[in-house]
Amino acid sequence: MQEGRIIKAISGFYYVQNESGIYQCRGRGVFRIQDISPLVGDFVKFESESPDEGYILEILERKNSLVRPPVANIDQVMIVNSVKEPNFSTLLLDQFLVLIESMDIEPFILVTKTDLATDEEMEDLKAFQEIYEAVGYSFKLISTKASEQDLKAYLEDKVSVIAGQSGVGKTSLLNTLNPELLLQTNEISKSLGRGKHTTRHVELVQVGNGLIADTPGFSTLDFKNIEADELGDCFPEIRREAEYCKFRGCKHYKEPKCAVKEAVENGEIAKIRYEHYVRFLENIQNRKPRY
Repeated sequence: MQEGRIIKAISGFYYVQNESGIYQCRGRGVFRIQDISPLVGDFVKFESESPDEGYILEILERKNSLVRPPVANIDQVMIVNSVKEPNFSTLLLDQFLVLIESMDIEPFILVTKTDLATDEEMEDLKAFQEIYEAVGYSFKLISTKASEQDLKAYLEDKVSVIAGQSGVGKTSLLNTLNPELLLQTNEISKSLGRGKHTTRHVELVQVGNGLIADTPGFSTLDFKNIEADELGDCFPEIRREAEYCKFRGCKHYKEPKCAVKEAVENGEIAKIRYEHYVRFLENIQNRKPRY
């Protein structure tokens, strides 16, 4: 029996890599009976008579996992945004951040196409950069001509997932990171204001000393698995201030003597972040109950 990591899943086959090479495997029938699916990124035990014929026998414990894209044991999610085409949106960025925080995965913010920005747009972007760095996030700005070495530094020794709105340049980014991939890129759909997904399966691609998931990223941005009393924990600055609220279980909305609202008034928490928190909270509170 051997151990390895699944680096690709396609058409019912799992490609498991270890120091000896890559093995094409199928999952055991018992996984289907138990409704367990091996994921790209899983560490597994398998047996194989040849590189083309093997069976996964056991999935080792995961540190985390995503449903869309189906990847396990992730170190960071790189949220790719663009200055324009599509335009940078703090609301969309915060939606991604909340989802990633809810899964206890480290987010990393990357904004592309800075060479297309006007001076005014760059000033706004740098102001947003200050806000997010004050929260504790890594927030990097790159041009469309960013070098392979510039980007690899952000991925070193990590398993990363790329996420972001369609059209921000995720596939182009992967092509820069590993030119041998020659991944297909599509032009921005002018009528929709977004790109078209070009990635067909999930795969962990070697980039320097790191691995990055070649995947379309998050396909939905809803908070159906986040409850109202959990939302504040998904905003690090709110989480920090919440312990000073007078009332236990404070939702930092209409409650009196709220340390979070006081921090917003004092400028210690960015107003735009708090406004997004309130908007998300109202959406969660107004959603239909699940049965």
